[in-house]
Amino acid sequence: MAHWFGVELRNWRKTRGLSTSALGAKVQISGALIQRIEKAERSCNAELVVALDQALGAGGALQRLWRRVEEDADTKVGDADKTQTLHPSDVSKPDALGILEQHPFLASDRSPVERRQFLTAIGGVAAFSPLALAGAGADALPKVVRQDDIDQVWAASKLLAEWDNEFGGGGLVRSASLGLYHWATSLLDVTCPDHLQSELFTSVGRLAIVMGASAFDAYEHDEARHYLQVGASCAEHARNWHLRASALNWLARQAIWVGQPDEGLTYAENGLVRSDRLTPREQAMLFNACARAHAKMGHVQGTLSAVGRSDESVSHARAGEDVPWMGYYDLAQHHGDTGHALFDLALQTNDPPTPAGRRLQVRAAQRLQVAIKEHQAPYVRSRALSGTKLASLKMAIGDPQEAVVVGNRALDEVGRLRSKRAVEDVLELRRIAAPRSRSPEVAALRERIRTTVQA
Repeated sequence: MAHWFGVELRNWRKTRGLSTSALGAKVQISGALIQRIEKAERSCNAELVVALDQALGAGGALQRLWRRVEEDADTKVGDADKTQTLHPSDVSKPDALGILEQHPFLASDRSPVERRQFLTAIGGVAAFSPLALAGAGADALPKVVRQDDIDQVWAASKLLAEWDNEFGGGGLVRSASLGLYHWATSLLDVTCPDHLQSELFTSVGRLAIVMGASAFDAYEHDEARHYLQVGASCAEHARNWHLRASALNWLARQAIWVGQPDEGLTYAENGLVRSDRLTPREQAMLFNACARAHAKMGHVQGTLSAVGRSDESVSHARAGEDVPWMGYYDLAQHHGDTGHALFDLALQTNDPPTPAGRRLQVRAAQRLQVAIKEHQAPYVRSRALSGTKLASLKMAIGDPQEAVVVGNRALDEVGRLRSKRAVEDVLELRRIAAPRSRSPEVAALRERIRTTVQA
């Protein structure tokens, strides 16, 4: 609950357009302390909460949520044989995401109330989202969950995923998602018939994963991790191996991106436990995450082995066997993910490269080229990311003319996106191109990258 209080404090602060320093000045503390409270690294007190609530015009929402934080802290002391509440700091560790049959909150003797308390404890219920308070309130919730309500959650996650793929994780996607998430997670506090509980948790979990992926793309990494952990926990509750694989894949990818490849590898390998219950595409997806982690750590054989196992898995894929959200994993996605792993290795090869290093560069380029060619219109960001990687690779291995052509094509699409991941990749291309900037074409590309990023 302390973690969720921090998330909601950040939501209110951003809604009011305040920096951490500006908010700190209003309540007479430092901006650094505001940041630590938002990350649940520093505790708060009731007096400060009142000041924050008033400074942000939250109408008592933060004060009410803080009372739940205090209640949560009071209930954490108990004997080992009592039902334990899972704390966010526990969920953040890869080994805390239990195997489905062994999860302590999936026992048949757990009541629906206990199960809802479990999700509440990890921040699953966004009780005081500012956008939600401004829009639909508690009156909009049904008395009893119906199939129509679950269908609305599915529709919301599908729409947000489409927007995220086409426009990136910033802008309207981030703003619109908060209210939808509040309403969906609030359904977990509503009476739900037994035959709908699994689908309810699956739909809410899927929405949380979409939110996490979008936050990841916007570089809101604390929020991304939180949402993805909620998605994993919903998967555990629903006993849904497919949803669990998706959550752990995203947790792995985010950990790798923020410089924690060993943790990412743990998430990915955890997702492959009982891989016989996953489809070939889901297995390939997780092997790709393993490959990315190994590549970041410079493990050549580990990377090549994981790519090989991914290729083997996807060769057994059949039409119609996957859950709807795996529809993105097609020929383009497979070549893009494996190509990105090989790209990371290719950039680490010696200059001049050995014959093996040269073969690795060629393999990476070929896979990225397939990804660029095969990605369809809805996946603008994926095509832009692969294009930028290919341009960087071409520039690094001494083909600046081709790199300029590919890079400019990628920039045409990056300019449409609100994706900080895409921005980071084009900045990497600009750095790699710097030694060749005497070429007018390369210099023009670097200047275009600068203006695109500033815009």
